Amino acid sequence: MKFVAFERAKQGTGASRRLRISGKTPGIVYGGDTQPQLIEIDHNALWHALKKEAFHSTVLEMELGDTTSKVLLRDVQYHPFRQLVQHIDFQRVDAKTRMTLKVPLHFKGEEESDAVKIDLNLVNHVTTELELNCLPTDLPEFIEVDLSGLKKNGTVTLKDIKLPKGVKWVSHGKVNPVLASAVSPAAEEVDAPVEGAADAAAAAPAGKGGKPAAKTPAAKTPAAKK
Repeated sequence: MKFVAFERAKQGTGASRRLRISGKTPGIVYGGDTQPQLIEIDHNALWHALKKEAFHSTVLEMELGDTTSKVLLRDVQYHPFRQLVQHIDFQRVDAKTRMTLKVPLHFKGEEESDAVKIDLNLVNHVTTELELNCLPTDLPEFIEVDLSGLKKNGTVTLKDIKLPKGVKWVSHGKVNPVLASAVSPAAEEVDAPVEGAADAAAAAPAGKGGKPAAKTPAAKTPAAKK
């Protein structure tokens, strides 16, 4: 995926504010054997590019002047409430250096699984992305997870899928995370009437207006004289 950037000469809060007013987004490119470089990108083009999943999880080709270099998106700063990208960071990619990047999971086949078709389970996507380590040429755009074999109340874990060749999962101490799970839908609880209550209400004599008559308190028995 390609995008166009331009060299940015000035830096600082005031210069960045003027760039945003003119429809540009300030950014920086760092990494590799060269010094960090200040850049600016057309905001509208960048805004639409950021809506694409591939812009976040693949190696990008950045056209800057007469050169094209491979970079990774590393950080995006958005305005708190306006549709505005305030700053963006990219990292240069070395073809011979392994890198670490989060890659999204794409789930398929859950509607064909026994858990959904037969047992009417609900499927939860527990994990939506994996942090992977690999060479730039081995980086996948996404990892596909097949849920067609999911059984009643079952799970699909990392060990149930096969990562592409040369790609390693960054565990951060986790052993075998759950990627998706099937759960039975919660049964609706209906309050059953108390046994005998309906019969007692039907047997009670009716008062004025069809309402049950109020109970008359029992007369007290006079105490026996000693």
